[in-house]
Amino acid sequence: MQEERLIKKYPNRRLYDTQASAYITLGDVKQLVLEGRSFLVEDAKTREDLTRSILLQIILEEEAGGAPLFSSQMLAQMIRFYGHAMQGIMGTYLEKTLQSFVEIQHRMSDPSRTLYDGKNALPNAELWAQFMAGQAPMFQSLMANYIEQSKNMFVQMQEQMQQQTRSMFHAFPFAGLPDPAPKPDRHDDKT
Repeated sequence: MQEERLIKKYPNRRLYDTQASAYITLGDVKQLVLEGRSFLVEDAKTREDLTRSILLQIILEEEAGGAPLFSSQMLAQMIRFYGHAMQGIMGTYLEKTLQSFVEIQHRMSDPSRTLYDGKNALPNAELWAQFMAGQAPMFQSLMANYIEQSKNMFVQMQEQMQQQTRSMFHAFPFAGLPDPAPKPDRHDDKT
């Protein structure tokens, strides 16, 4: 297991890589992420963990340049979940979905390694084109099925939570909610 690399952030907003004994840029931190390196960014004075903040800065720069990963509508939806009762569940759901996506990507990239020329690790253009022509529809279908299953599972989970909430608070009258247990008729038949 690789040792976690410590990066200190100074008040002048500069980042110092303690392993390399040099100042680095946000681009260098992005490269560490791309290489799968483990690191911790902490405030040099307070020792507060700033890793998430730095990662969010990298995402912001990536979103501002080139082709963004998140649409405005998706970002607005994410913002709406902050402070919402479902915030924790949504965070876990997004994390698990991303992990599944990465696993699928790894599985699909393993067979593609045979499409590279041995010496210079460049893809053989003709083989790569054939591979992608065959894989793209399968990958799209796989992701569509996964997304549909995830959506159904999320809806079921939400319904179960609503049922559990109703059963926990069935004795309390709530405006607009149907009474879970109808009251028996009170008139007696004395004939």
